[in-house]
Amino acid sequence: MSEYLTIGEIAERSGFAASAVRFYERQGLVQADRTEGNQRRYRRDVLRRLAFIRIAQKVGLSLEEIVEALAELPRDKAPNADDWRRLTRGWRERIDERITVLEALRGGLTSCIGCGCLSLRTCALANPGDVAGRYGSGPQYLLEE
Repeated sequence: MSEYLTIGEIAERSGFAASAVRFYERQGLVQADRTEGNQRRYRRDVLRRLAFIRIAQKVGLSLEEIVEALAELPRDKAPNADDWRRLTRGWRERIDERITVLEALRGGLTSCIGCGCLSLRTCALANPGDVAGRYGSGPQYLLEE
């Protein structure tokens, strides 16, 4: 088994499109070596970094946060369990926040669908007189803390 994979193999194994892999390479999140013919060859540990990127996106990390996190990992070897544990230390709170927001959204959607208007601006039940507009833009009831 070769230590290096082509971009097509990386894309297939990671579930990312080859264009996404190239984008992450430009962002410095993964790196490739080049053959004499200038073709990309990725070490197998790039698959771990790409898996981390996918999970970090699902948790809600921004690209900038992912870049910062991956900058802490060693470039010359595969990250170990301690490396991953260190990177994901603060994720529990973030996941709990997302769960709270998603549960509020789920509850709001099921109660709002009853009348069919789906408009907080005009809904006499959920937002009489557009009171939410005083709190700012966006889904204020959902973001309420």
